[in-house]
Amino acid sequence: MAQELISIKDIGRKYVIGAETIHALKSVSLSINKGEFVALMGPSGSGKSTLMNILGCLDTPTKGEYILNGINVSEMTDNDLATVRNQEIGFVFQTFNLLPRSSALDNVALPLVYAGVKKEDRDSRALKALENVGLGNRVDHKPNELSGGQRQRVAVARALINNPSIILADEPTGNLDSKTSVEIMSLMEEIHAKGNTIILVTHEEDIAQHAHRIVRMRDGLIESDTLNKNIKSVSARLKEMA
Repeated sequence: MAQELISIKDIGRKYVIGAETIHALKSVSLSINKGEFVALMGPSGSGKSTLMNILGCLDTPTKGEYILNGINVSEMTDNDLATVRNQEIGFVFQTFNLLPRSSALDNVALPLVYAGVKKEDRDSRALKALENVGLGNRVDHKPNELSGGQRQRVAVARALINNPSIILADEPTGNLDSKTSVEIMSLMEEIHAKGNTIILVTHEEDIAQHAHRIVRMRDGLIESDTLNKNIKSVSARLKEMA
């Protein structure tokens, strides 16, 4: 039986700016099971970024309930949310968000610093994570010595370092060329095949087609939530590009 990992019920998020109230999310209910690969789509202003921030415990809802891996995170303090983020969620951002003066190894090990893991253990785990994404020969390189695709691989390794419940990927191919985008999606497919849960936020239809389920948003609501009957694998993309 499928194990529910995320359950959000009647989630709303409003922002008060001066005299105006903006309802970024009106009423969103969604459940995601362990091991799913979900794409979250929608035009600018649809609420997808707000929903991603709430799913990633970067923001709290104005109303509704969010249960993540059995934990009610909707009413947590900022400190408690920071702990949940570190333990439960691996982030991959469009802009990589790497520390420019730190090596690939130190960037990947960073979440383990916050988790209080000893340096020796941190380094050995970070090295293994880099080897798993094909960068075992780049451990001492700083971000400016790596290509865009390599930087995103470092970010993916960092996202996986704590064995999180979810990988939350926000436009992970947004800054990459077509060939490198395919490489990163290949990596995402490998990660998913190992049993990881992935939520992929994208506005690119061809990237979303790699997911097994596509949730589309509009005007702060879920417009549709469908299983993807034509999952596009990386091998199919490579044939198209050949």
